[in-house]
Amino acid sequence: MHGSGPAGLVRIFNTDAAILEAREERQDLPCDVTPVKPVLGLDLRFHSGYEVTVPLRELAGAENLLTMIFRVTPENGEPVYFSQRINVPSIEADAKGDAYLQGAFDLGEGKYHVDWLMRDRSERVCSSNWQIEAALPSRDRQLEVALPPGALQAAERDSFHDEPSPEKLGAEPPLSVKVIVNFAPQNSRSATLQPLDTSALLAVLRSIAREPRIGKFTLVAFNVQEQRVVYRQDAADHIDFPALGEALQSLSLGTVDLRRLSQKHGETSFLASLITREVLPDEPVDAVIFAGPKVLLEENVPDQTLKVVGEPEFPIFYMNYNLHPQSTPWRDAIGNAVKFFKGTEYTISRPRDLWYAWTEIVSRMVKSKFGRRAAPASSQ
Repeated sequence: MHGSGPAGLVRIFNTDAAILEAREERQDLPCDVTPVKPVLGLDLRFHSGYEVTVPLRELAGAENLLTMIFRVTPENGEPVYFSQRINVPSIEADAKGDAYLQGAFDLGEGKYHVDWLMRDRSERVCSSNWQIEAALPSRDRQLEVALPPGALQAAERDSFHDEPSPEKLGAEPPLSVKVIVNFAPQNSRSATLQPLDTSALLAVLRSIAREPRIGKFTLVAFNVQEQRVVYRQDAADHIDFPALGEALQSLSLGTVDLRRLSQKHGETSFLASLITREVLPDEPVDAVIFAGPKVLLEENVPDQTLKVVGEPEFPIFYMNYNLHPQSTPWRDAIGNAVKFFKGTEYTISRPRDLWYAWTEIVSRMVKSKFGRRAAPASSQ
């Protein structure tokens, strides 16, 4: 038997289908299943799934294979089937503790029923079923969820996947933007860029990349701790996410560079050089957008250094990704520079923050571009 799935056909044996149809709770293979409540991410997709724990002693012996089959049925809709396979290495008979497994999928608004099972090579089965509901709070009703109601998709495995450019709007000349992103962990002491941080920064970038009124993108990805530009893309018609992902693999946040340690206020000097260089673009742009977590330095970029740039003719924005704004309410080094240039800072903590911020940024960019074009005409 086969079922439809987000990645094509999912093979389902008749015995599996019978268990899913019966919606019976089975514990031949002891396990605990915890449903994950749908949560709206910054990418405006509802994310749901499950977490499973299995006692290691139940998997003891030679290599094993765990197969998970589950279907998600929208209310008044057709079920969508998913499958997942996990290879289990050899485990000692006296092994202590639990194996922790998880699965995920994305969905649109609505109510759903999930029927789930897991079996091993011995055909032992653990099965469960539950109800979930994905719903926007009343104050967020104006948000546009990425998936339509009742829609289901497998969770994205490749965060840096490419995507087609949006169809451009032909009524007005397209906008040109420069996006300067600090790819750094929310916790400045972390030795790695956490998946949560990466997905949040990519959600910000994809919001910009999907804007049909933008025709040219310049992207500068940097890291203050390493004091370097990690990736650069100039005046392109779309953002090259796969190339960005490959470049970010070179980050080594846990490595201490003795040369950098010897430089007093080296991070401030790097940031000063970056800002003064990038806010004076080689080609005309309609806006410069900074994005990333707070950059808290012992010394901010001096105003005298920023005065070299002069007063930009375009608006400057800062989309500050800050999960816990109440813990760091003060302005950071990038925020101080943006304030100096009379720019606007937005705190991005929740999906609606990103939606509101980007809606306002686009409106201001269009108004600024129209104003600059109208000024010479009126002077004539």
